Amino acid sequence: MVHEFSPQSHCRRHVVGICSRGVQQCENLLDAANLAGVVFGHMSSSAIAPLSERTLLGASTAEPQSLDSPEPTRAGLSAKQARTVQSLAAAAVEELRFGGYEHLTVRNVARRAGVAPATAYTYFTSREHLVTEVFWRRLSHLPETPVDRRRTAVNRVSATMSDLSLLVADEPELAAACTAAMLATDAEVSLLRDRIGAEMRRRLSTALGDQADPDVLGTLEFV
Repeated sequence: MVHEFSPQSHCRRHVVGICSRGVQQCENLLDAANLAGVVFGHMSSSAIAPLSERTLLGASTAEPQSLDSPEPTRAGLSAKQARTVQSLAAAAVEELRFGGYEHLTVRNVARRAGVAPATAYTYFTSREHLVTEVFWRRLSHLPETPVDRRRTAVNRVSATMSDLSLLVADEPELAAACTAAMLATDAEVSLLRDRIGAEMRRRLSTALGDQADPDVLGTLEFV
């Protein structure tokens, strides 16, 4: 039965199975799994409602946008503004690789991206906001996990969990930064965290298919 499925044990078995690649790879996978646990553990109740019933603010000064909007988080940006946001997101990843989350600041990211600090702050209110958006952009561009209905629900969910846990597994600095950033209580972070959680749940629901009832989805935490 699907209700006997333990996502925690499946995730651990998946990680252990890959640990033959090396201790560091195993630690990176566990970091990524912990990140998913943070997302599910801090979703607001509204984030569990159907997507069509919810809206998000694209940016701190933007108009509300639907969760189903094709643009990752921001509505109404010009092409130039969108490139600026993307440059800042890419620069944040580079900053994390060289200095880690401890030394990450919006000002340093702006300098690396060639953007004025004041401009950067119009898009990102904090480093937590910036890092959380980096993860959301990664997730929103992650290819859908193929769903083979000939496989059991357990195997389908396990495959989806594997893809999600591997999203930043090869980038330990980014994985650790995302875990820390998503614990922030900033309004912008909370909105993005809910969006990330909703997308993860959507993918898990797709994997479960007809067996995707709320009770089962409610148990799907990685840690």
